Amino acid sequence: MTYVTRGVFGAASLLLLLSAMALVAFGVEDAWGQMRAPDASGAEAILDLLGYIIVAIAVFDVAKYLFEDEVRRGNEKRSAAEARRSLTKFLSTIVIALFLEGLVAVFKTAREDVTQLIYPTALVVASTLVLVGLGAYQRLSATVQEKVGHTDKAEEAKEDARRDGD
Repeated sequence: MTYVTRGVFGAASLLLLLSAMALVAFGVEDAWGQMRAPDASGAEAILDLLGYIIVAIAVFDVAKYLFEDEVRRGNEKRSAAEARRSLTKFLSTIVIALFLEGLVAVFKTAREDVTQLIYPTALVVASTLVLVGLGAYQRLSATVQEKVGHTDKAEEAKEDARRDGD
């Protein structure tokens, strides 16, 4: 079953990677077509391209996260600190992508229809809330790890000794 699970996650990672690459390619093609149009704005094309690239980076990071944590490591035992670092790296990339996408949306909306600025602003606020949630998670999990870290290390040592005895 482990090989099937790894295979599924590996295939999903590959599809996400290919999708991210296709998104960048389509974004470049779309921007090139917009810039060549006689009545189009080059700035608008670049803002659209930035949106494509930001989403592609987030998709690529999800693919990388799946591959590293589920395919390469598999069922390898992880410490709480390692899981926290991995989740923090993943969410940090997503938060950055959300902030950048929100900023691009603010610039685009401000150029087109200022009355619609509430939607990009809501995206920036949501990004901030995700960042605050990540900070709270970091703080709480670090506190818990300090309290139970010694117990976990003792249990891990016992399990290692039992495995070595088998």
